[in-house]
Amino acid sequence: MFCPKCGKSDQSPETFCRQCGNYLPDFDKAAKKTTTPEEHIKANAVLSLLTAVASLTLSILLFLTFKNYPDPHPIIYVTAGFLLTITAWQIQTFWRTLLLKKHFKKPKNQPAADNQNAPHEIEAKPTNPLLNEADFANHVPASVVEKTTRKLRIKN
Repeated sequence: MFCPKCGKSDQSPETFCRQCGNYLPDFDKAAKKTTTPEEHIKANAVLSLLTAVASLTLSILLFLTFKNYPDPHPIIYVTAGFLLTITAWQIQTFWRTLLLKKHFKKPKNQPAADNQNAPHEIEAKPTNPLLNEADFANHVPASVVEKTTRKLRIKN
């Protein structure tokens, strides 16, 4: 392997260049597996649901802990209200994620090519006509000195 920065040969991939110190990645190594949009939606739904459950649980525990105190500080109620707001936000995020998940479902009785509503499929269009073939029969090559001699300076 050659270093792309300094050109030193006989380098090992996944190391640093022995001459300039540049990192040399292994380009033959397989790239990371790409995650599909469906997997991202599933992960977002799970995380939204877990966050909603956790914030609701914390809000209830906070309220129950300070319920019997004679004069709890108002920040307790503000924090419980904030946790309930987080719960409501995560519930609506989970709901919208489920609605988005329906968008990616394909009909089982139709092949993917017949699905007109699929946003990720592009319809094939005819191409424009090609240019005519080049005619080199009457081609005259340009001279090297053509239109350049006036740029030369005459030395006396």
